[in-house]
Amino acid sequence: MALSRRLLGPQEDELIHMRTHPKALLGPILVLIVVVAGVGTALGLMPPDLGAWVPWAVVALGVVLMVLGTLIPWLRWLTTTYTVTTRRIITRRGLITRTGHDLPLNRINDVTYERGLLDRILGCGTLVLSTAADDPLTLPDVPHVEQVHLQMTEVLFGSQSTSTGS
Repeated sequence: MALSRRLLGPQEDELIHMRTHPKALLGPILVLIVVVAGVGTALGLMPPDLGAWVPWAVVALGVVLMVLGTLIPWLRWLTTTYTVTTRRIITRRGLITRTGHDLPLNRINDVTYERGLLDRILGCGTLVLSTAADDPLTLPDVPHVEQVHLQMTEVLFGSQSTSTGS
């Protein structure tokens, strides 16, 4: 799903549009498995002489835990995007309150990436965009971070290698 054309300026083209890596969903998937197994075990081991409301309370607690531990993180992942255009880096986050950050490409001085062991196994990493200000823009869980780093470097610094003195 690309960024809407109405959000781009005139003569601005989208180069890269991505969500964070699905690695962010490993925790919520684990929560889902544990909650379903816990609710199933609790219902299976529950003595029948408890009140009729107790199984419903266990199921309701399971639903609340699944919403908080699985559904909300999944929606956060779904609504977090990174977009690189010919002019800027655009980040968008948020379920109810949307927050966005636009960083003009001409302000970026350095592009680096970091990959831990799990990141290398899963093919993602953290992209760090440094500016003249002391506050770099950090984009966690970027899929295929090495390719994105290469594309960013080409966009930012590729045109500077040509000589104007010919």
